[in-house]
This record gives sequence, C-alpha cells and structure tokens, in this order.
Amino acid sequence: MNEHQYKFETLQLHVGQEEADPATASRAVPIYQTTSYVFKDSQEASDLFGLRKAGNIYGRLTNTTQDIFERRIAALEGGVAALAVASGAAAINYVLQALAHSGDHIVAATTIYGGTYNLLEHTLPDYGVTTTFVDPTQGASVFENALKTNTKCVFIETVGNPNANLINIEKVAAIAHAHKIPLVIDNTFATPYQVKPFEYGADIVVHSATKFIGGHGTTLGGVIVDSSKFDWVASGKFPQLVEANASYHGISFAKDVGAPALAVFIRALLLRDTGGCISPFNAFLLLQGTETLSLRVERHVENALKVVDFLSKHPKVAKVNHPSLPNHPDHALYKKYFPNGGISIFTFEIDGNEAQARKFIDNLKVFSLLANVADVKSLVIHPASTTHSQMNDEELAQSGIKKSTIRLSIGTEHIDDILWDLKQAFEAI
Repeated sequence: MNEHQYKFETLQLHVGQEEADPATASRAVPIYQTTSYVFKDSQEASDLFGLRKAGNIYGRLTNTTQDIFERRIAALEGGVAALAVASGAAAINYVLQALAHSGDHIVAATTIYGGTYNLLEHTLPDYGVTTTFVDPTQGASVFENALKTNTKCVFIETVGNPNANLINIEKVAAIAHAHKIPLVIDNTFATPYQVKPFEYGADIVVHSATKFIGGHGTTLGGVIVDSSKFDWVASGKFPQLVEANASYHGISFAKDVGAPALAVFIRALLLRDTGGCISPFNAFLLLQGTETLSLRVERHVENALKVVDFLSKHPKVAKVNHPSLPNHPDHALYKKYFPNGGISIFTFEIDGNEAQARKFIDNLKVFSLLANVADVKSLVIHPASTTHSQMNDEELAQSGIKKSTIRLSIGTEHIDDILWDLKQAFEAI
C-alpha cells in the first residue's frame, strides 16, 4: 500500500460496524443531529482529513444517518456507493460539475425535466459547459451524431418528464462507451424498485429522493449512485479524477480510492467546497420512505393504469402520453423495462386549448395543484406555464409539450375517488 492507498472497502465511508450491511442493519436508525465529531486523537484527525482513514469528519461531508440512507439506496440500485445531497437538482449539478469543466460538452435528451433543461441550456454555459439536445424519439443514433471530441457524458431520464417517453438505454450506453464517456441517468420516475439502470449499461444514476423515495411530499433530498463500472483511467478524458489532486496532496481518486472514485470525488471536493449537504433529519425521513417504496409504487402503478384506460376512452381527451398503450411508439420498450407494469407520472392532451386545460385543472378537487410528483396524493400541473415555462415555444415543441398538455401524478387514494374527480372536472369544461 503506497501513501495514497485509501481504505474504501465498504459501500461508503465507514461509520459503524453495526451498519456495515444495509440488508441486516437495525430498523431503529438514530438521527445524528450534530455538526461535527470528536476525534480520538490528533493523529486520527489528521488521517481523516487526509483521507488516509475513512470516517466522519464534519457534518457537511458525512453523517451517520445520512450514511445509512446512502448505503441502502446504493444497495437498491446495485451501485458501489451513493452520496445524498440537498435535492435532486443538487445531485444532477454535482455530477455534471464533476464530469464537465469549462470548454467541455454534454449531450442530453430533449425530453427531460424543465429545471434540468434550464441548467444545461442556460446556467452551465456561464461556466463554459455547453449542451446539445437531441430528440430521442428519432432513435439512439441521434445521440452519436451529437457527440464531439470534448463531450464528457450523455444525460437521459429513465422515464421522460413530463410525457413518460422511454429510451433504449442499452443502445445509448453502447454509444457512450464506444466514445469512452459515461451514461448518466435520472432514475427518479422509475425508482430502483422498477428499473435498475446499471443492469442496462448506465454508469451513474441520480435521484430526486424528494419524489418516490420520500413519497410524502415533505422532504427534499437528492442521491448520486456510482456503479464503479466506468474506467476513468482507460477513458483518458477525465484528468480531474485520474491525475494527482493538489487539494489532497497528490491523491488520484481513480487510482487510489478505487471503485467509488466518482462518489468520493464529489463528496471530498465539490460537496466540501460548495456545501449542498442533506440534513440528518431529512435523511431520516427519506429512510422511512424507502421502507415503503415497493408498497407505494405498486399502488401508484395500479391506479395509474386504470386512469390511463379511463382517459384513453374519454371524448374530451385528444391524446394520452403513456407507453402502456399499444399504439404508443415506446410500447415495446415499456414491455421490456416494465414487464409488470409501471409509470404513474404522465401527461394527456385535453381536446381543446390552454384555457380549457387550465379550467379542467382548476376544477379538480382530489388532485392537488402543485409543483411536485410522486407524492402519495394525486397531483396535477400545467407544464407549459409552470415546470417547463422557462422553455420557449420551439423548445416546448421539441420536448413534446403543448399548451393543452396536463401532467398527472397518480397517487394512492382509492381509484373510485380519483376517477370521480377526473369525471367531474371534465364535466366542468
């Protein structure tokens, strides 16, 4: 072992033998509501700060409650390490900051969350990082055609937001790997209960844990999961991960940290310096949500498929955007990735104009009108004027969002109540 050989044998920074195995960990996880930790002696303090020893250093970097949450999400996704941060937006931003620096380029699908689109299209260019957006409905080849010599990753969502489109993950992963860059997937809408992107070639997964993982609309949080499958050294495109890092006296994250190199890089540098950490209390609440994830998702999906059937037959609906429908262009991918059914967040187009879409929304009584999804409660919003409102008309069209488009997030209420609400709102228009 050389002087830069560091000990990251477990899924994450080790903080307690009792939690080493997330599958057998005690159900009673304490909230470690502390900013900092007492060191055994000066040598331990020095070793921890120098990354020569794994453990808690300061609350902005690690916390025992957070660590247990990270281990469990990593286990669910089949990753080697996870890092929990303040929000899903923070998770995406940290991954892209780690991979792409000034002068670099990203390729992304057009069919992504409006906030992520805005980050890529408007915010990151201020830091010298540009993005080419491609329409995934045209096939996987559009991703390859958009790649440049300075492209540092491909970014997609397992289930597109808001129209629930699907992408052939294996084909896009193969294209990215042929060009020695990683595939980053936002798996928020699918959850690891339904789809594990690492099994299809993804290298890095991000989540807005605010959504299904938390499940109750009470708690912000984001998670980055590192598969450890991408070879940063062989790629030759990521010197920040391979070359000696001056911040830690010459450490090479790829060579010295090993498997969780990216997760540790983001924690030790980006999170340390920019501070988008998760609260221990939020980590605790997200742990509670994780325990009921499978049960809730089953009910979400059961209700959603009944709503899709209802809407697809309603005379005041022009189109339902859900890949479970046999005439949907992504139906074959749906059968492949969701063999037991899936996707409770989708859109439909009202047979009318924007005013009628808004009137329909305003007359709903069970559905809550708010800017969130994947709550146990049923939710509704008008994407063109809210979640994707930063896009201009051309960008909205490229993303498949019309002024008559309505996004639904189907909750876990009794299906009769959900269908009653939709019926009475249609009657109002």
